[in-house]
Amino acid sequence: MTPSLPAAPLGEPETLAELLGDCRKMAQHWETPAATEVSRVAPSTLHGITVPEASAHVVEGMAEYGD
Repeated sequence: MTPSLPAAPLGEPETLAELLGDCRKMAQHWETPAATEVSRVAPSTLHGITVPEASAHVVEGMAEYGD
């Protein structure tokens, strides 16, 4: 059984330093997969992205790249 994590703080981090500190505390709980070999893809084969209908609401409110 996995040990329970401490309760999350009530507020969000106010500074980048606080955010980085929170990330360092959580890092020990993250599992990292074994290193995999990266393969290159020709830019001409890239034709945008596809978002499943069930997940569209997640990206709907996001700004366009470069805004």
